[in-house]
Order: sequence, then structure tokens, then C-alpha cells
Amino acid sequence: MILGRSERGMPPVEPVTLKILVAGGFGVGKTTLVGAVSEIRPLRTEELLTEAGRPVDDTSGVEGKHTTTVAMDFGRITLREDLVLYLFGTPGQERFWFMWDELSEGALGAVVLADTRRLEDCFAAVDYFERRSIPFVVGVNCFEGASRYPAEAVRQALDLDGDVPVLLCDARDRETVKEVLIGVVQHAMEYAADRREAVTG
Repeated sequence: MILGRSERGMPPVEPVTLKILVAGGFGVGKTTLVGAVSEIRPLRTEELLTEAGRPVDDTSGVEGKHTTTVAMDFGRITLREDLVLYLFGTPGQERFWFMWDELSEGALGAVVLADTRRLEDCFAAVDYFERRSIPFVVGVNCFEGASRYPAEAVRQALDLDGDVPVLLCDARDRETVKEVLIGVVQHAMEYAADRREAVTG
């Protein structure tokens, strides 16, 4: 068993806090993912879908969804005693995308959550992070009843660079979501190291 600093009689360290975005299409499971891992009660800004929004909100494939995130979801998870992630779930509907620039400020990296039944819904998020050079992983949310595809097939369908991790998960399951978040941190660190090497080399 590995003991923490406090258990070894050492003073606790001030944890490093990192900001991670959770993005993707409408109804893909972003709010669920943040809620599954957050050790605090997640802050949610959900509102009921209304008739007025029907002309602009595409609910095909998610007809059972009755609420939508209008600002952000916020949660926190401690991966180690010296590493804390702050999770910011972005709104998925196009009319709220103006908030993405503010939410992405200072982000280490991002998760683009994908639903294989509606992969086209995450193209906008992929494009956004690629244009801004924000490292991201694609988390394929394995919905019940949805066809399962190998990670490489998803990579090709989304036309991703070879170094972008594609990870399978269940947004309701804490352990698989933690694996995706660890994947984001590792990928972001490798991405930063490669950029430093390119500059100094």
C-alpha cells in the first residue's frame, strides 16, 4: 500500500488544480459525465426545453431529453492528493456556443464526448479545439442499444490526427470516466512537451 504524505508524517502539499472542458453535441451525456465523477455536488445550469426552442434545437435521436445546459456544468475530482481537476461542461447547442471562448480560457485540455449514433454532432467541438491548439481526447459514450465500433473506426470517421486518443466510456460510470480524464491529462502533458521540444529544437 502506498501511503500519502500526511500518513508518512509529511506536511500535505498544495494540490495543482487543472481545468478540463467537457464538450460535445446536444444530449451526448456531458452533464451525466460531470455528475458521475464530481466529489462535490455539481453546479448545473439546466433549463427545460420549450416549444419556442424547437425550431433551433435538433432533438433527433434524443427525443426523451427534456432539459438542456444553458451556461455550463461544473464539478471537481481529486485524482491524487496533489492533483485536482475542475470540470467545466460546455453547452451543446449551437445558440450557446458563444460561451465556449470564455470557458476554454486557461483550460489544460478537453474531452469531446461522442455518440456513435450521431457522430456528426461532435465535429464542431473537434474543430474548435483543433483551431485553438487545445489538446483533447474523444470519449465515446457507449449508450445502451447503440452499435459499438472500434476506436480506430471512430478516429477515421472523425478524421482525427493519429495522436488524438479515442477512449470508450460510460458517462454514468465513475471509473471509466476517471480513465478518460487521466487520458486527457496525460495527452495534454505529452502535447505540451512536444511543443516545447519543437520550439527549443
